[in-house]
Amino acid sequence: MHSQILCGGSAAAVASRRMRNILGAVLGRDGWMWRTHEVKLINTSSGDTVKIGEISYKLKTPRNPELVPVKHISDSLPQTVAQHLRWIMQKDLLGQDVFLIGPPGPLRRSIAMQYLELTKREVEYVALSRDTTETDLKQRREIRSGTAFYIDQCAVRAATQGRVLVLEGLEKAERNVLPVLNNLLENREMQLEDGRFLMSAERYDKLLQEHTKEELDSWKIVRVSEDFRVIALGLPVPKYKGNPLDPPLRSRFQARDIYYLPFKDQLELLYTAGPNITAERVSQLLSLATTLCSQESSNLGLPDFPVDNLIPALHVLNSFPMLSSQQLVQRLYPYNSILGKDGRTAVEGVLSRFELLDGRRQPAPSAIVNVSMMRDLEGHADVTLRVADKDVNFQVPAGTKELRPPNSSPNFISTPSHSQLMAEMMQSHMAKDICLIGAKGCGKSVIAREFAEMLGYSIEPVMLYQDMTARDLLQQRYTLPNGDTAWRPSPLVTAAVEGKLLLLDGIHRVNLGTLAVLSRLLHDRELDLYDGTRLLRWDRYQTLKEQLQFSDEQLKERSILPIHPSFRVLALAEPPVVGTSTGSSSNSRGQQWLSPELLTMFLYHTVTPLAKAEEMGLIQGLTPNVPTEAAEQLLHLTHSLRKTNDPTAQSLASSLSTRQLLRICRRLSQYPEESIAHAVNKACLSRFLPSLARASLDKSLANCSIQDAPDPAETRDFNCMVKDGVLTIGNVSASVYKPDEKIKVPDVLFYDNPQHMMVMEDMLKDFLLGEHLLLVGNQGVGKNKIVDRFLHLLNRPREYLQLHRDTTVQTLTLQPSVRDGIITYEDSPLVKAVKLGHILVIDEADKAPTNVTCILKTLVESGEMILADGRRIISEPHEAEGRPNTIVMHPDFRMLVLANRPGFPFLGNDFFGALGDIFSCHAVDNPKPQAELAMLKQYGPDVPDATLQKLVAAFGELRSMADQGTITYPYSTREVVNIVKHLQKFPDEGLANVVRNVFDFDSYNKDMREVLIEALHKHGIPIGAKPSSVKLAKELPLPEVKMTGYWTINQGGNARRKLLCPTETHPIDIKGPVFLRVQGYPCNRQESRALSFSEEKAHWQIPMNEVNIICDVSTKDDVLFVATCNPVSLYSMKERGDTIHCMELYDVFPRTISGVWQPFVTVAPLGSPLDGQVVLHEEQSNTVLHLDMVTGAVRRLMLSPDSEQPSTRASNWWSSKEQQGGHKMCHDFAHKNWLLFYKEDGNQLEVLDVLEGRVHSISLPINLKSVFLVAEDRWLLLESNTNKKFLLTKPMHMAAEDSGVCQLHSISEDAVSSGHGVSSAEVSVPQMLSCEQLPNENLSAALDQKIVSPNRILADTGSFAQIIVGFPDLVSPNEVYNFKRPVDLSVMKSGESGAHTFLRGGLRSSTPKRQNCVSLLSANQVVRALPPNKVPLKEVYPKDVTPPMTAAYLEVTDLNSKKVKYIPVPRSMTVSPYTSWLSKVSESDVLIAPLGTGGVVTVDMGGYVRLWETGLDTLQRSLMEWRNMIGTEDGRPVQITIQRDSGMDITAPKHGKIDPNNDPHVGGNQWAGGTGGRDTAGLGGKGGPYRLDAGHKVYQVSQAEKDAVPEEVRRAAREMAEKAFKDRLKEIDMSEYDAATYERFSNAVRRQVQSLRIILDSLQAKGKERQWLKNQALGELDDAKIIDGLTGEKAIYKRRGEQEPELGSPQQKPKRLRVLADVSGSMYRFNGVDGRLERSMEAVCMVMEALENYEHKFKYDIVGHSGDGYDIELVRADKVPKNNKQRLKVLKTMHAHSQFCMSGDYTLEGTDASIKELAREEADEHFVVVLSDANLERYGIRPERFAQVLTSDPQVNAFAIFIGSLGDQAERLQKTLPAGRSFVAMDTKQIPQILQQIFTSTMLSSA
Repeated sequence: MHSQILCGGSAAAVASRRMRNILGAVLGRDGWMWRTHEVKLINTSSGDTVKIGEISYKLKTPRNPELVPVKHISDSLPQTVAQHLRWIMQKDLLGQDVFLIGPPGPLRRSIAMQYLELTKREVEYVALSRDTTETDLKQRREIRSGTAFYIDQCAVRAATQGRVLVLEGLEKAERNVLPVLNNLLENREMQLEDGRFLMSAERYDKLLQEHTKEELDSWKIVRVSEDFRVIALGLPVPKYKGNPLDPPLRSRFQARDIYYLPFKDQLELLYTAGPNITAERVSQLLSLATTLCSQESSNLGLPDFPVDNLIPALHVLNSFPMLSSQQLVQRLYPYNSILGKDGRTAVEGVLSRFELLDGRRQPAPSAIVNVSMMRDLEGHADVTLRVADKDVNFQVPAGTKELRPPNSSPNFISTPSHSQLMAEMMQSHMAKDICLIGAKGCGKSVIAREFAEMLGYSIEPVMLYQDMTARDLLQQRYTLPNGDTAWRPSPLVTAAVEGKLLLLDGIHRVNLGTLAVLSRLLHDRELDLYDGTRLLRWDRYQTLKEQLQFSDEQLKERSILPIHPSFRVLALAEPPVVGTSTGSSSNSRGQQWLSPELLTMFLYHTVTPLAKAEEMGLIQGLTPNVPTEAAEQLLHLTHSLRKTNDPTAQSLASSLSTRQLLRICRRLSQYPEESIAHAVNKACLSRFLPSLARASLDKSLANCSIQDAPDPAETRDFNCMVKDGVLTIGNVSASVYKPDEKIKVPDVLFYDNPQHMMVMEDMLKDFLLGEHLLLVGNQGVGKNKIVDRFLHLLNRPREYLQLHRDTTVQTLTLQPSVRDGIITYEDSPLVKAVKLGHILVIDEADKAPTNVTCILKTLVESGEMILADGRRIISEPHEAEGRPNTIVMHPDFRMLVLANRPGFPFLGNDFFGALGDIFSCHAVDNPKPQAELAMLKQYGPDVPDATLQKLVAAFGELRSMADQGTITYPYSTREVVNIVKHLQKFPDEGLANVVRNVFDFDSYNKDMREVLIEALHKHGIPIGAKPSSVKLAKELPLPEVKMTGYWTINQGGNARRKLLCPTETHPIDIKGPVFLRVQGYPCNRQESRALSFSEEKAHWQIPMNEVNIICDVSTKDDVLFVATCNPVSLYSMKERGDTIHCMELYDVFPRTISGVWQPFVTVAPLGSPLDGQVVLHEEQSNTVLHLDMVTGAVRRLMLSPDSEQPSTRASNWWSSKEQQGGHKMCHDFAHKNWLLFYKEDGNQLEVLDVLEGRVHSISLPINLKSVFLVAEDRWLLLESNTNKKFLLTKPMHMAAEDSGVCQLHSISEDAVSSGHGVSSAEVSVPQMLSCEQLPNENLSAALDQKIVSPNRILADTGSFAQIIVGFPDLVSPNEVYNFKRPVDLSVMKSGESGAHTFLRGGLRSSTPKRQNCVSLLSANQVVRALPPNKVPLKEVYPKDVTPPMTAAYLEVTDLNSKKVKYIPVPRSMTVSPYTSWLSKVSESDVLIAPLGTGGVVTVDMGGYVRLWETGLDTLQRSLMEWRNMIGTEDGRPVQITIQRDSGMDITAPKHGKIDPNNDPHVGGNQWAGGTGGRDTAGLGGKGGPYRLDAGHKVYQVSQAEKDAVPEEVRRAAREMAEKAFKDRLKEIDMSEYDAATYERFSNAVRRQVQSLRIILDSLQAKGKERQWLKNQALGELDDAKIIDGLTGEKAIYKRRGEQEPELGSPQQKPKRLRVLADVSGSMYRFNGVDGRLERSMEAVCMVMEALENYEHKFKYDIVGHSGDGYDIELVRADKVPKNNKQRLKVLKTMHAHSQFCMSGDYTLEGTDASIKELAREEADEHFVVVLSDANLERYGIRPERFAQVLTSDPQVNAFAIFIGSLGDQAERLQKTLPAGRSFVAMDTKQIPQILQQIFTSTMLSSA
């Protein structure tokens, strides 16, 4: 604190002397040497005179002596006060009105009252508030026996009776109220509503000389007494909050500054107050107070110290001298709660200056030992406190009930800190009213209740709400049964009269102007009410009674009542929001409510959050059965959240208040098996937290090792049933209710689904525990359905309340209406439900202002509530006995509240934030896909499943986008249900059309539409497709099938023909397992048939590195396995799954010498019971691995003991150019868990039985070329040089003992003897031979003859397909049928069209490893993938069409329809640079495998997977479905037919002329019965009134033409846009090249910018939302003013208007944002790898574009950091780029800088500097976003150090985005950095999205 006051010696005496000297100079009060004035009362015969100094005033006898103030003058009058009184007397003698101005506190009022008491004047006191209207000052109408009368109010009474009008709080009154008094002040004249005219005394007396009194009376002229004066009391407004004085009003007053009493006078007062305290201590306290009221301290933003409260504080200190001064100061001036860090240090500096910092030592532990009634003094209690082992006895006021000994209540568990607090409250209670400050749910109300019961008080709870008026606080109007209007005192007033403890709950909510009404009650215990009643302090009342000799009745007649001596006020409040120097958000909670004015009203006590051990004790005391471990985990989490200074964590901690913890524990003690994570997520509503907060919560849960149990919903069957009057949902049962009113039990169409059942089970648990429930969810997720179903099952009657913007407290409770001039109140559903024990369902709770809904709190909490008609709801039946006007709350009453989730796009009020912790919260979400599907099936039983699945998938994706913030509207189940209902009723409407019912809302928002269409297309909803866009491949005829020869299996006895092959068996040796990481990647599966229909079903990209090479594809059921070989890895994915699992094996296959060894792997997926496991075979090293894709276990299988080859041998095969034969694996029967291995040119077969773990080796007499497994026990072998075929038969189950019985049969191939006598058949080399046979009907279809026989289908290069009938089971010669190709494939030269095959014309040296040929037996097809140069393109494509660029063609040979077609496979996006290696894999750029579900899958070399449907039947079925989805828009015009019953004809709009010749008319808008025209009746035209057929051929204007826009119009539009674009460029002087460059960055983030701007706009709109303006002369009737309306008042309406900001409330400052972008050299260097620099530039571009034109809301700048330094200026806050050119310049600067800067990293320093710099600026909130690719470890920076910097200043929210660098380092970083504050963008595309996330969840949270 830089105050000049604080210098000088250390001794306190010196200090206080200095204070006096300095303050004397500073405050300039004519020094301290004043002439002393004495006040004398002189009695003379002519009457009494008062003399102050030399000025005297002659007293008159008052007419109403009871209105003269009493007991205001103290015995010793300080000199200053005497000065003030003398000045007032001067003004009084001059007849002038005075204005006493000064700081808050009771001093001004007390001086005015002292003066009036001295001069024996009657007083009319009025406390102005923002609700004061002119009727409160002049005249108010009341109805007396049916007629409205005007009753004079204070100003008029004072003027006519010659009283003094004391107006307190002029700054509180609304601006245009007080000018009513202008003329009365100036000329003492006023025109009254009832026609009378007040006239000043002089004029009246002049008139009286000329006219009689009767005449003046008949003119209704009334004399204003010459004794009438006005004393106004007010605060200086620029310094304090309030409305400034109106200049005309100000000029009519004489002002006097009434500052605090001078030091000396104040000291004397304090000495008398605390005789037991050392003088030094008193003067220290006073010095502190004076310092904190000085000008310097208010410049620091410290509120004034409540000097007037020093006296009560000294009373306390007097009884407890051992109290530390700091503790005492905390009660007077709770600086820890109201000030930020700087303020606190400043105050502590002053404290230590005056040696008051003695609270550093622990406060003396104190506890209440005993409380007992006092015998002699009524209404007081004796309290014994033990303070630091010493008992102190003192007296405090007490209530009228029985006292209860401390700590005897069952539901109050005393903890050390609470008993300490109670003791401290007891001390303060002795002297003054108390206010408890504590966060919500920390036990304030419980403590207050306990405190009251200890002292025998009855509690009167008053729940305060924001728009509460002074009337609501003090008195309300009502009508008597005869229609007269009267005033009903509010609970506050009755409490004061009856001596209760008044509990003001929530003074932080109420407007200050309203609370000011209470200041007099709190300071002086006096109160003036609207109907003229006065409440006086007890002793003043007694004095008045004695002086005037009146009885109580007489005083009551004059409406003067005493305030009970033991009446006390206890206020409860939430802590002020520290650090918001501004009223940042539009919500009133942000206000700093604890103003200097309020500081003077109470002594403050803070309820600190409990320590962990105490909270544990509390929980175990209140819920004895709670599992201890669970409770401990819960507390560990809560306290770790409470300790951080991260605002996000703080807000989470506030959801876990003590009250919520108790609720969780009550539930856990009932259901101990529940997971804690579930309970915490429920309490925080984590489902709807912004993503950052959710991350932070998850991290905290993980840190506290609270794991979420796996969701049991999938496993457990949810059923709900009612049996024998018991309802069971899931595992919870409850008895069914027997209601009196059956009619109110809801009944609703409800389809059970597991998710909703889970929510209902959860609700039932809480319901049985007696909780009130709150359901929060997006729109349309079934909240109402769930609630209605829930009540229906429980058979509970419900009352229903729908809240909305205009809901007021009145409408929630009672509806007033007027009947026969008497006002009556209708009970609202709330009151009915309370009375009858129904369930109250409150819908849309977030639409009502929170200040309204918060009255539900007292109802839920204490079961009490006061209604507008004076009745009150009470929960305890015994309390209600003998009390009139009570409603006892029915024990069955419950509330179920429904609300939308807080935040964008609902922009409701944050109901959860305000009241969440008094309800048990349930998040209702859209059902999970399975559940939703089941539910939709019930809505649309006839809708095809495929359609439903697509809908569910598409909407699931849209919802997750909404959660991430990509789109703003959360699409819900309600929308899907509506679509399904439509499809159910109109089945032939296309899905693509029906979804438009939902999405047409977004059809004008281009970006949104693109996102939607993309998502719908991805899931195959063909929105925007035309029925005609079917793009199937062209079919060509197959050649005739010919029988070309026989295969004969030689089984003769010849030994050469029949060879036995010896077999030996040995177990395999298994090495391992090693566990590798199985990584999951999201699979972005796109349905291909979105815009057109083709054979391709779906496609997606495998997440692989671009140098990698795909080398095998294999399928099992619906799982695809893809192997790659550079590095070796295996990917597995489901056909319809959403994740791709990847296992990288480069640790197993080291790259021996780079690029020389080219591994090549084959995959064999195993069958049950080894599902999900595969065998991987590397062909060159013959390595066999067994992998488990689930666990990540890798085992190596050693097939032969000697298979570890020596390295010399290994060196051969990579040095030799042409490789020798590799090892091969046959996996046709892998699903039976056996595999066959052989080596090319080898003579051994090895059969691996995976389950048994054995290898059978079969030795052969021939050298092998290849092996085809035609059946499990029959294998076709090819000899290597002769291509001769052998059939090997083996026993089915090969066991060790019958080894050596494999037989080898040679096969001879014979040609059909044809006329030409060709005898030798061409020996075919099969490429593919099926291992199963064609079904009989397919065989018959293929051969065009009815035939049943075993068969195999074979493919080789010379034929499309061959069928070998009878092979391999029949011994007779097997016939070979051939579909011959015109040209053998092997003859075609490859490499003609090199362009197609990416540079590899001449590189195909060796035969490729993969044949790419598969048979689909069920579809009767052979499919192979061919390179484009082997496809007859000229036949496929017309002459003038260039064939598309393709990776390959799928040749589909269909033997059913005898057609062949070529399906183009699109080119791959990327391709590995290792082209020669690629060419060895496959001759085309794709690999192909059959799909279990029919069809084939191709994977191209870039890792792009495509699923194809080739079978004719399935294609036709799909096409039908697809056309159905598009709908039957066949271009036929829609006819409207009206069937008329009567024969009467109705004339039409225009029938047209009827042509007598009936010639055909086409168009022309004239003739009736034309075709193709418009406006006239006819067929096929547009716009005619109806169709009229004159029997001609109809000329149809095609639908397309009807919808189309003429070309020239389109061209004009295009030209206009281009011209505008060029003009714009010229204007900002930008070349088109620049524009294109900028577009590149801008387009990349267009969507994010758009969605941010949408949010910003709607927030701006929300901030501008209008408020209700009350007391208007026109508008809607204000319920609260209904009676005033009866009496004939005008200003009884309310209307919506712009609320002026409250004067004196600080200006809204913009939020301050800094983006700290990394422009270091590494960004430029690695940009080529992952585009990180460009992404950062995009992110910067996004910030600049999104915040354009929001400069008043966000002040931003962009700074770069690199090796050159950490403050490279890119955008200055005061000069933000205005157009694209300037923005591009910023981007160019970034790029250039990173290209040319020094290397090095300043991330840390830059962050630190930015945070410090921003913290110094004034702003609403501060944000720093750091973009960095810092490899922190490389620069030796510890992540903890960075974490520390990020959170170094709680005022600045700092976020770090790391551009993912090496390995898992980024993730390690994220673990150490604070959650929700740091992001790792492994993919640079995420940077703009992350930035958008940060924006949406933080910046906009409170905007």
